Amino acid sequence: MAQLTDTVRAAYATTAQTVIKNLGHHGMEGYFCPSSAEAVELVRSWMAEGDSVTWGGTETFKETGMKAALDEAGVYRMLDRTTATTPEEKRAMWRDRVCADWFFMSANALTVNGELVNIDGNSDRLSLLLHGPEHVVVLVGMNKLVADVEAGFKRIRTITCPLNAARLHTGTPCELTGTCAECHSKSCMCCQMVVTRHSRHEGRIKVVLIGEELGY
Repeated sequence: MAQLTDTVRAAYATTAQTVIKNLGHHGMEGYFCPSSAEAVELVRSWMAEGDSVTWGGTETFKETGMKAALDEAGVYRMLDRTTATTPEEKRAMWRDRVCADWFFMSANALTVNGELVNIDGNSDRLSLLLHGPEHVVVLVGMNKLVADVEAGFKRIRTITCPLNAARLHTGTPCELTGTCAECHSKSCMCCQMVVTRHSRHEGRIKVVLIGEELGY
């Protein structure tokens, strides 16, 4: 990760306050942490021993150290979907995850106006954002901030999908050519394109802006 200058850090902190204010107008809580370590400390202060925790496909959850901190604490019920192997186990895991106390994810993009812009393939991540778990924590590096929804989807097509395709070896056009072809391939990662512009359940979605460059 490139070292950020003091000027960039100060600008991030200022911009974050504007985004946090706009998130509040949309029924979502916003927070700013200058570092990942501070974000981990903040989020853990909200949680209680015995809480159940699950997460979607997110590199930021790992990069921040959040997952490692929760694992090492040993006081939470970690619901890891990858541990379910049989159809019966997967269905039981899904039922537990839908009712989890905490769901962690990142956003593919976040607008200055306080809108979450996301795509999904299997829709596991977005389904739990939209409904189910009691609390949703969205960890967002300031590199994912965009001007508006259109810019958010442009970011996804030019940055997010090509990088994730290369990481996951999807065989989609965005892996093979490095650019989005708006495909309908078997491994398409853009099956769902969702903008979360408001939450009717105030306080459920907590967006933690982090003054670092994280994830894709």
